[in-house]
Amino acid sequence: MGSDLPEEDRLLFQQAIQGARPMQVNRHPGAGQKPKPRPLPLQRLRDEQEALTQSRLSDMTPDSLLDSNEELSFARNGVSADTLKKLRKGYWSVAAELDLHGLRSDEARETFSEFIRRCHSRDLRCLRVIHGKGLGSVGRTPVLKQKVRAWLMQKEEVLAFCQATAPQGGAGAVLVLLKSAGVRRPAAENEV
Repeated sequence: MGSDLPEEDRLLFQQAIQGARPMQVNRHPGAGQKPKPRPLPLQRLRDEQEALTQSRLSDMTPDSLLDSNEELSFARNGVSADTLKKLRKGYWSVAAELDLHGLRSDEARETFSEFIRRCHSRDLRCLRVIHGKGLGSVGRTPVLKQKVRAWLMQKEEVLAFCQATAPQGGAGAVLVLLKSAGVRRPAAENEV
């Protein structure tokens, strides 16, 4: 205490701290403490919540196949045109991807089905499936491209899909939006 305080203030302070004990100072921060939890990927969680909210808005029919700029797109009943537009523009971050290059149709179908099932069970919402452009196929026609789109339409977990943007694979890939599984996923998100 400084000497510039009046005597009665010093006595009052002494009475106030009577019986107090000094705090123990931990000179090794973090020792004996629980490890800090992993940071939450807040932007991805916001993206997924927005996808879920947007997917509930209804202004399309079950047969809503949209064909614009050579891009084949699909959205289930109840999925808004705005959601499909956001998917096409890459609004949500891609949580997992599958590359089907070099697989025969039967191998690709099995791999594809397992990928969709695993992603849905881990509640991954936005995916990219690379089917290729068919340049290595007989007659240079895209075999897997049409099959992947047909398979996607048959999967109940799929809310919508569209051709990927040029930087994401263009005509050789599709972006897929899955329904929420309503479960928490493990911390590692790209181990599909």
